[in-house]
Amino acid sequence: MSATAMTESAGQDPVLFREIPANGGRLIGVATLNSPKTLNGLSLPMCRLLDARLRAWAADDRLVAIMLKGTGGKAFCAGGDLHALYRAMLDSRAGDPWANVPAREFFETEYRLDHLIHRYPKPVLCWADGIVMGGGVGLMLGASHRIVTGATRFAMPEVTIGLYPDVAGTWMLSRLPRGIGTFLAFTGAQLGAGDCLHYGLADRICDAGEPDALLAALADVDWAADPVRHAAQVDAVLDACQAPAPEPGPLQRHADAIRQACGRADFLEIAAAIAVWKNDPDPWLARAAATFLAGSPGSARLSHTLLARARHQSLAETFRMEFTASLHCCAEPDFREGIRALLIDKDRNPRWNPATHEQATADWVQRFMAPAEPPGHPHPLADLGA
Repeated sequence: MSATAMTESAGQDPVLFREIPANGGRLIGVATLNSPKTLNGLSLPMCRLLDARLRAWAADDRLVAIMLKGTGGKAFCAGGDLHALYRAMLDSRAGDPWANVPAREFFETEYRLDHLIHRYPKPVLCWADGIVMGGGVGLMLGASHRIVTGATRFAMPEVTIGLYPDVAGTWMLSRLPRGIGTFLAFTGAQLGAGDCLHYGLADRICDAGEPDALLAALADVDWAADPVRHAAQVDAVLDACQAPAPEPGPLQRHADAIRQACGRADFLEIAAAIAVWKNDPDPWLARAAATFLAGSPGSARLSHTLLARARHQSLAETFRMEFTASLHCCAEPDFREGIRALLIDKDRNPRWNPATHEQATADWVQRFMAPAEPPGHPHPLADLGA
């Protein structure tokens, strides 16, 4: 590969940036998440760095395409910085969502970054190799070219920590075939490349590993003068690099049963239908049911409510809704308790409140819809475009 115009930073920088020279004086931008010990978990500093650099690259006429990827070989990005959010929840006034300033800053910055990627004016390739969860899904979803590999493990497992599929996850899941998005939100079931491609969560499959060959091929393109043609030129490169189509995944194999179980409107009926699978002979389906039954009943109810609303919203409206719901999650007990049980004490014995799906009523969940900002204060994401 050609020498880089900007040397990739060394050391502990949480995001590494470089610009690869391409034909005709063009450049390919590469942003690499660089926190392998946390499986490239997304922190507030990482979001700020990515946002600033992506905005600079958008304004640089030399930049024709951008790639997002991760270091370490295990994950593109396994989620957000839960330890930082846990500390912020401990330091904030209980029951006051607006008082948690670190959470406000994190969710506003992360959601703005995700929205920017969705609306980016240039091709964005996301190399979604390895684990892609939570905040990593947020970065991946908006990319124009979402590339999975045989090692991809895609999931939105927030039910296990008392949250819900945010980062526009509710917007994405609500647009899948009826019942499929609800199942994924309730169970956190992991998907491989085959299911991601089949359900439109990814666009291409390439061989696992570092994408050096793909970057070299992009650098060799005779880039058109008209930027409108650049996406098609990226498509042509990916056509040449694409790996063979994968086998159908478990979500495809169980799609009919999942649609029948989770495509109904009543929350408790869905919960009962998923619970039946806890002893299913298929380990993937049994694991999904076990995760649901061990997860937060309040998170499942919140996901159910938000997916129903997101189905009729624009992307920007969904980000605003999720910002409000996420701040309320930080003020309610389950999110803090879920992180404690999984990452702090690691006893894997969370004490959920509400403790059952029956107690997580439609009336109870309305607290997550109330404005988090003080009266007269504009919503922090009020200025997002559609």
